Amino acid sequence: MAAYASLVSVLNIMDQIQNHPRLSICLHQEQAQSLCEKIDFLLDFVESTHSHGGSKEVEVLESQIARAAYAAEDIIESHIVDQLAAGSTSFLDLQKIIADMDSVNVNKEEIKDLKPTSYPTTSSQQPLTSNTEKCTMVGFDKESFQLKDALTGQQSRLQIIPIVGMGGSGKTTLVKNVYESSLIFHHFDIIAWATISQNYTVREIFSQLFSCQSKSTGDHLNIPEADEHQLTHKFYQNLIGRRYLIVLDDMWSTDAWDRINFFFPDNTNKSRIVVTTRLSSVATYFGSSSYLSMKFLNEDISWNLFCKKTFAQLEGCPPELEEIAKKIVRKCRGLPLSIVVIGGLLRKSYKTKEYWEDVAREKNSILNLGDDQQSFDILSLSYSHLPAHLKPCFLYTGVFPEDHRIHVTQLIKLWVAEGFIRPNNSQSLEEIGEDYLKDLTDRNLILVHRYRSTRKIKICLVHDLLRDLCLKKAQEEKFLRVMGVSDIPQGIDEERRIVFHEKIPEDKYDDPRVFSHGLESASLARSLVSNGGRMSFKFRLLRVLLNVVDSKSRDDIFELFNLRYACKSYSSESHTTSVGLPSSISLLWNVQTLIIRGNVRFVAPSEIWSMQQLRHLDFAKISFRDPPLSDQQDNHHDSVLRNLQTLKGAVNLRLSEEVCERIPNVKKLKIMYFGISRSSRDYCLYNLCRLQKLESLNFCVYEPQKSSDEQTALLRSDLVRNTIAFPRSLVKLTLEGCFLNWEDLTRIGLLPHLQVLKLINDSVVGSEWNPVEGEFLKLKFLKIVNCSDLVHWNADSSHFPVLENLFVIGLKKLDEIPLAIGDIPTLRNILLNGCSESAVFSVINIGEDQQSLGNEILTIRIFNKKKELTSEELKEKFQAFTDEVRERHFPQ
Repeated sequence: MAAYASLVSVLNIMDQIQNHPRLSICLHQEQAQSLCEKIDFLLDFVESTHSHGGSKEVEVLESQIARAAYAAEDIIESHIVDQLAAGSTSFLDLQKIIADMDSVNVNKEEIKDLKPTSYPTTSSQQPLTSNTEKCTMVGFDKESFQLKDALTGQQSRLQIIPIVGMGGSGKTTLVKNVYESSLIFHHFDIIAWATISQNYTVREIFSQLFSCQSKSTGDHLNIPEADEHQLTHKFYQNLIGRRYLIVLDDMWSTDAWDRINFFFPDNTNKSRIVVTTRLSSVATYFGSSSYLSMKFLNEDISWNLFCKKTFAQLEGCPPELEEIAKKIVRKCRGLPLSIVVIGGLLRKSYKTKEYWEDVAREKNSILNLGDDQQSFDILSLSYSHLPAHLKPCFLYTGVFPEDHRIHVTQLIKLWVAEGFIRPNNSQSLEEIGEDYLKDLTDRNLILVHRYRSTRKIKICLVHDLLRDLCLKKAQEEKFLRVMGVSDIPQGIDEERRIVFHEKIPEDKYDDPRVFSHGLESASLARSLVSNGGRMSFKFRLLRVLLNVVDSKSRDDIFELFNLRYACKSYSSESHTTSVGLPSSISLLWNVQTLIIRGNVRFVAPSEIWSMQQLRHLDFAKISFRDPPLSDQQDNHHDSVLRNLQTLKGAVNLRLSEEVCERIPNVKKLKIMYFGISRSSRDYCLYNLCRLQKLESLNFCVYEPQKSSDEQTALLRSDLVRNTIAFPRSLVKLTLEGCFLNWEDLTRIGLLPHLQVLKLINDSVVGSEWNPVEGEFLKLKFLKIVNCSDLVHWNADSSHFPVLENLFVIGLKKLDEIPLAIGDIPTLRNILLNGCSESAVFSVINIGEDQQSLGNEILTIRIFNKKKELTSEELKEKFQAFTDEVRERHFPQ
């Protein structure tokens, strides 16, 4: 694994050096070509040995390859950093690197001998399952019935329902399936879920629980800023008088329960709490000797689960594989996680008897181990059979803390920055990364936690048993070093990645034993990751800086010439602070991703337009100077930011032809306009259509003056209505404060690929919306927030034929949600919050109408003053509504 990752990294560095427009590195071209050929040859060897499994001799060779590749990285990147610091140009002699590579004794005949007849496929093959597939549950029908019965039983007092079973036994899968069922959703007024890690905090537990509500209700409590008292008090208040279901998943100690139990009131209304745990002592702590205990699956059920995971879209197991497949399944001993993971391994391989017999033979050595070690080694088998390119990507998930919800876009950006992804000619590095992630989820090594409205994976996580495997393998292969905040670093001189899973306490920052002396010895470190806090990061070769703050200086990261990825936050006491980024930012020769949070508004220097390696710029606010004109550049082609895909936080951006030509491949764009005073055409928004790769646009207009000012409103609407030209490539569009008229949405409705539309804070004004048939043909998600003028919405199912989610918030004048909206066959969710009584009645009517038609898919949620209405309150409102209608039409 380390050999593959380091070789691909060197290959990427060589490519970046040779194609860099500004980096003046003198290379002997024959040396460069010779080095790249040797790396390609060694990559063939590593990929072949990984597909085959490898031997002890191969492991020794791979270790030698990794050391040679690491040395190559150090020599090349040190030379570049030294040259940039000195402001000079010098010759880079690659002869020693080539000699080191030659010293690894691998011959081509060995590669041919090692290539197997059955090579595991990658995610480029047709996926076997839909990406919207629900969590698979096989064999727990009895437990599911028992759990539903306990949750909906007549016991009025608050009940705690423990579920106990070993890791990987299916506890979470069982509860998740019941938790997401229509029966449970409609039975409870509030449902919330938190995962209790071994190193839990009360604040983190309630942050998770509170998020389950705030995402739906629009509650404006700022969770990152809220302290423990605010979160617990707010959550407790929300539970008062309501029937609730709380899931506390994977509780490791009774201490956790003792610290949180008094925040769950007993409303004597059939509220329930489900606790999953691996420990019987925790289960019995809740005062009941009867709890749900997860059993191992029998052979028949194990076989059914295996087939479902391995042959999802095929007609069962091929006859020639059935005998060996059943032998493999028996060795999983009925543990669901082992069956699922081994199924994921085999579904991604060719269905050949020879390959499956190899897997079965490897599993023979596992049979005589104890249950815990056996389960671990079964999971380890799936890791050992991963293709070489997926191993570093899987191990890298170990940089995140236990039970962390990993944002996929961040993970893939980190893979790219670390140099794990080998380029091809048909995809961007991020698209290749998405394929890698899909492959790992298909193998059940990474779990999908949440999808985007566009059905791409948004958040993923790693089961804690697999995370344990990940950390163990990462340590064995010296891939990363996980440290505690109390550790005194020793033996870290050659570590490439240093990770703190905890937040660095303020008092540790000045501890000379750790931060001044200890970490300085890690001079070769390429990545420094923490869960927040301050520490020194003056590592000259650093590539990745994640969640770390060195000081209040804003220039610290711009002194790290080798930086590729930085995510950090700045703050200022003044909300109007504007700070110029240093022109030395251009010395960051290979920077790809800059994510800067906080309330500071940055001003980018003109040099930023020549930073070709940039892929993602994500600022809270950043202003850009106009780029130099083409005829003022020696080579206009060299100043095009062809790799830039994300640009967020741009303030008052003037989209001139020159700017659009510089960012031709941008996919995500967020632009904000403040204090509009000039003519709207000066912003050149009519050029937006030139960005033909643009998929997501967030367009915001903010004005310090009151919106009732007619001149201000005219300027805001003119900015969009008369000048903007939306590119046809848009998939997601968010508009805020634009003051469009509803008829102006016709242009938007005709966008052929639009799936997500969010209309926020007077983005549209006017009392009546009359959609036209033939518009919004692919729209799946519609959110309307605080467009307060709307009274009449005259729509039917033909106007939004594939809509799945409708969120309507703060429309106090809206008379109704059209009844025919409920007839949209794809509609799954309607959410109303802070709307008029008549709109509420109309949605209740839609729900009753659809229920009478047997529609069990549609879920309706209604909130009033940030609190969700209970089922009883909805029934009362609907009764009042029908009584009013009866009185109106049939007066006595």
